[in-house]
Amino acid sequence: MPNRLAAETSPYLRQHAENPVDWWAWGEPALTAAREHNKPILLSIGYSACHWCHVMAHESFEDATTAAVMNDLYINIKVDREERPDLDKIYQLAHQALTQRGGGWPLTVFLTPDDHLPFYAGTYFPKEPRYGMPPFVHVLQQVRAFWDQRRSEVRSQNAALAEFLAAHGSGAPAIETMTDAPIRAALAQSERSFDPIHGGHAGAPKFPHCTEMELLLDMNSPGMVELTLRRMADGGIHDQLGGGFCRYSVDERWEIPHFEKMLYDNAQLLPLYARCAAESDALVAHELIAWLLREMTASSGGFYSALDADSEHEEGKFYVWQRDEVHSLLTAEEFVVVELHYGFDRPPNFEHTAWNPIIAIPLDAVAASVGIALDQAIARLAQARKKLFAARSVRVRPGLDDKILTSWNALMIAGLARASRWLDASALMGLAENALGFLYNAAWRDGRLYASASADTAKFPAYLDDYAFLLDALIESLQCRWSERDLAWAIALADALLERFEDRDRGGFFFTTHDHETLIQRPKPWADEAVPSGNGIAARALLRLGHLLGETRYLDAAERTLRAAYSTIQQMPLGCTSLLRALNDFLHPRTHVVIRAADGTEAASWKDALRDVAEDVADVYLIPPDVGVLPGILAAQTHRAGGIAFVCRGTNCLPPIGEPDKLTLS
Repeated sequence: MPNRLAAETSPYLRQHAENPVDWWAWGEPALTAAREHNKPILLSIGYSACHWCHVMAHESFEDATTAAVMNDLYINIKVDREERPDLDKIYQLAHQALTQRGGGWPLTVFLTPDDHLPFYAGTYFPKEPRYGMPPFVHVLQQVRAFWDQRRSEVRSQNAALAEFLAAHGSGAPAIETMTDAPIRAALAQSERSFDPIHGGHAGAPKFPHCTEMELLLDMNSPGMVELTLRRMADGGIHDQLGGGFCRYSVDERWEIPHFEKMLYDNAQLLPLYARCAAESDALVAHELIAWLLREMTASSGGFYSALDADSEHEEGKFYVWQRDEVHSLLTAEEFVVVELHYGFDRPPNFEHTAWNPIIAIPLDAVAASVGIALDQAIARLAQARKKLFAARSVRVRPGLDDKILTSWNALMIAGLARASRWLDASALMGLAENALGFLYNAAWRDGRLYASASADTAKFPAYLDDYAFLLDALIESLQCRWSERDLAWAIALADALLERFEDRDRGGFFFTTHDHETLIQRPKPWADEAVPSGNGIAARALLRLGHLLGETRYLDAAERTLRAAYSTIQQMPLGCTSLLRALNDFLHPRTHVVIRAADGTEAASWKDALRDVAEDVADVYLIPPDVGVLPGILAAQTHRAGGIAFVCRGTNCLPPIGEPDKLTLS
C-alpha cells in the first residue's frame, strides 16, 4: 500500500511511495507527529538522479525488517534536496559540524523532535557492515538509545551546534578598501591545482568547475579552460553519442562518470563551449543543445531537472557497451573506425566488463591508421553513430526527473542567450523565450516567484538562487532582443531581492525570504557549489542592471554584498569565484552599450559594427525606437534617424555616437 509520498509532486519522493517505511514529507504534520509521540526525526535528503540514494533505498528502505525498525523508533521524513535546498544547505552544514567532514547524498540526519537540531549525522549507511561502516539497523538502534539514555548530552551538544549555526556566515562587513588581491590569489590557486595533462583540478574525482573557468576567461587566462573543455569533450563524462555531460568523473581522465545528467551542469557548460570558438567546441555546444531539445524540454517550454544515473537498477547500463554488440550493429568499414576512435580496441574501462565510449584517438589519426581519407572517416563515423544511437534508444531509459525548477531553468536560459551570441545562432533564443514565457506564466504569481512550477501548480516560495539566476537570465536575454516585459520583470526581481532577502544590517542576501518558514538556521551562502553562489550572481546582476538604469540602490546593494562576503572571499578565494567575478565588475565596471535603432537596415548596420565588440567586456542592448517609456537613464537615450549609440563604463559616458563606423568603447 503506498505511503504518504504517493501524493507528492517530486519524482524523488514518489520513488519512495511504495516503501514499507512510513515516510512523511517535511511539513507541520510530520513535525507535530514527532513532538506528540516524542520520537526523534530521521531526516533523509536526496534527489532522483543520485546513485547512492538508490542503493540505500534498495538495500534499506525497501526492506521490511529495516523499515519496521525505522517506523518503531522514528518519525521518518524524506526530502528532495532540489525542492528544498534551504533544508539541504542547513543540514549539510550541520553534518559538517558534527562529523568534521564533508557531506553528500543521501544525507541521513537524526533530529530532536522539538527543536529539530541534529544530534547525529551521516550519509549512506549500508544494510550490512562494509566500507568500514556499521549496518544501518545498528545505527538506528544505537542512535535511538543515545537519545533515550543520554538526553542531557544531546541537549548540551545541540546548544553548541545552535550557537555555531547562528554565528556561521555572520561576520562583520569589510570596512577597508576592497582590492583585486583575492582574484589574484584565486588565479594562483587555480594554476597550482591545475592538471596539465587532463585539465581541471589534479586528481580524482573531477568536477567541471564552471564558475572558475568563467573567471579565468574574464581574466584573459584561456589556456587552462581550453584544455579542460577539450579533455572533458573527449572523455566519457561527455555523452559521445547523445550529447550533454554527466555530473562528474570518478577518475582523473574524465573517462568514467557517475552517469546522472543534471540540467544545471549543462546550463553552465553550454556557454563555455560556445565561448571557446574552436570548431570542435561549437560542435559540442550544438550537440548539447540537441540533447536539451530532445530529452529535457517539456511541451510547456520549461526544462526538466535531471536524468538518472541508473536504469534497471544498474548505474550506467543505458550508456555502456559490449564490444561484440557494437561489432554486430556496424559494417566492417564502420567498425574499424569506431573501434579505434571510441577505444573499443582497448581493455574495458567500465567495471572491467564494458566500454564507456571516449575519444581515444582523434579521427584524423584513425583515418591515417586505417589508410582512408579524413572525409571517409567522418562519413563512416557519422553513419555508425546513427546506428549506435538508434540501438541505444530502445534500451530501458534512465528515469527522468520532470520537475521544472526556476533556478535551474534560469541558468539554462542565460546559457542559451549567451550561446546564441557567441555562436551567432539567434534561433537558440526561441528555446530561451519559451522557457521564459513558461516561468512568467507558471512560476511568477502576484508579484512573487516560486521555486518549482508546472502548468497548473507552483510550489515552494522561491529562494535566493531563483531570484538571482532569473535576474541574470533576463539581463542576458535583453542583450539578444529587447523586451519591455522582461525589463519590468528584471526590475521587479531586483526590488524583491532588496526587500525580501537582503540582510539590512550586515549586507548580502539570505537564502530565504524574510517571511520564510522558521528553520534552525537562515543561511547566507557565499561559496559556489554545483551551482553558482546566489550572492555572487545577485551582486553581479545588480551591478549590471544598476549601471544600465542608473539605479544606485542596486549598485549599493551589490557593494554591501561584496563587503559582507569579503573576509570569506579572502579566506577561500577559489571557492567563491562567482563573487570574485562580481568583485572584478565592481572594481572595473563593465562597459554598457545602448543602441537606439529601428529594425531593418538601421539595426543591421549597428549589428555589423558590434561584431568587433567583445562580449566579455561589454553588455550591449539594441532598443527599438517604438519602445514605450524607459526607466532611469535609459529614458534620456532617444532615437534619431539612422540610429544612435550610447556608451558608458560604470558612471562615465562618452558623447552619443551617431554613425556605426565610429562606434568605440573608449
